[in-house]
Amino acid sequence: MNLHADFISSIRPLLGNETESFLSALSGDASVSFRQNPSKVVRNPMEPVIPCKRVPWSQWGFYLEERPAFTFDPFFHAGYYYVQEASSMFVEYVARELVNEPVMCLDLCAAPGGKSISLLSVLPEGSLLVSNELVRQRAHVLSETMSKFGHPNVMVTNNRAKDFSAFPHLFDLVLVDAPCSGEGMFRKDEMAVEEWSRQNVEMCAVRQRDILNDIWPALKPGGLLIYSTCTYNTSENEENAIWIADELGAEFVNMEIEKGWGISSSFDKRVNGYRFFPHKTRGEGLFVTLLRKPGSETKETVLSRSRAKNQRKPSLFVKDRTAYTPLLLHPDSFHFIERDNRIVALPAQYSEILVALGGQLKVVSMGIEIGEKKGKDFIPSHALAMSRELHFGAFPMVEVTYEEAISYLRREAVSFTDAPKGYVILVYKGEPLGFVKNLGNRANNLYPHEWRIRSGYLPEKKTEIFTL
Repeated sequence: MNLHADFISSIRPLLGNETESFLSALSGDASVSFRQNPSKVVRNPMEPVIPCKRVPWSQWGFYLEERPAFTFDPFFHAGYYYVQEASSMFVEYVARELVNEPVMCLDLCAAPGGKSISLLSVLPEGSLLVSNELVRQRAHVLSETMSKFGHPNVMVTNNRAKDFSAFPHLFDLVLVDAPCSGEGMFRKDEMAVEEWSRQNVEMCAVRQRDILNDIWPALKPGGLLIYSTCTYNTSENEENAIWIADELGAEFVNMEIEKGWGISSSFDKRVNGYRFFPHKTRGEGLFVTLLRKPGSETKETVLSRSRAKNQRKPSLFVKDRTAYTPLLLHPDSFHFIERDNRIVALPAQYSEILVALGGQLKVVSMGIEIGEKKGKDFIPSHALAMSRELHFGAFPMVEVTYEEAISYLRREAVSFTDAPKGYVILVYKGEPLGFVKNLGNRANNLYPHEWRIRSGYLPEKKTEIFTL
């Protein structure tokens, strides 16, 4: 790795006699890790068939000794697990330690979605997560991640931080995993090494403060802010944390961690920060600090404003639910709306808030998209097949072989002569992969075109991390 001389000279004063160990670790290989999807694991318990070692700060995270061909594992596409860098799983530990009751949470800079699903795996049942990404293309990648994870209490948006100022004091918890200079990703991203400069570091630090200032009004008094970056320098980390405290009035929150994890403390004693270095922890670079907004919680007013604004508008809510309730395990926990001929199930306790947010934000997805009305036909959505709320008796299910699963995930032509006609869910070892419309002599492959496996290569040995 050809590191910039200015980077090396900037890190020496911070790490001192640990510098050479750090630089040596950067020249090594990045670790390989994944996190399981708890709701799908509980529904369909399986055991790993290759050696795994638990990530110490994560209940659901595991290391692998080598990187398998995840692309060719049907369980990866089914959302049974997600490939995630181990250090970033620390967000799960933070939420588990500090959040004890249902919350409204915002993951502001969320793509591709690893930290969002870390939060969902541990937030108390009944919480709501708004997962946002500014860049449109990345927002759709984020939506794919969240759809495969299958949790219903999620909204994915494509907005700037300042757009959330329309909803003051709405969120109990805000995660700002800020866009940064990416020093912590040097082992995984050659472009991060090439693009690094002191000027870029300072530019990122200023942009991060702008983002924090813009999102601050949306956090409730008494609410918690998690600020993180995947970089090492103090400009984007400790200095910005102090800026949050001084300029926004935030108070640092302390949290106990295990000494054996190898997590370092902040370089500035004024900051309760948690640092990950590759020569000390098995993972990439990360900085996390926790701050609380002063004051006590105020009464939420989004609903009252929304009702006043929309009282003359036609309701989005579906009155006749009978065609859709058999599709879900707990239909009474949802309200159904219709948008652009698509039926969406929203968690009942948050349905009005989600509609209010949808009226002012650019929504990519929310709740569970049940399906689309096309004339007299109703086409079930792939999100329904992925959802933990799918009622397994709602559609016929056909078990497929590994080769058939890969063919389906490539969106190739498939046929099932013994399957009933109509909409059928294909499953691999009991885990849903998606829908086909069986016509008898052939079946229309309904796997989302943009999600398909594009590689025509097939490994000599099938990729298998879990088995029954």
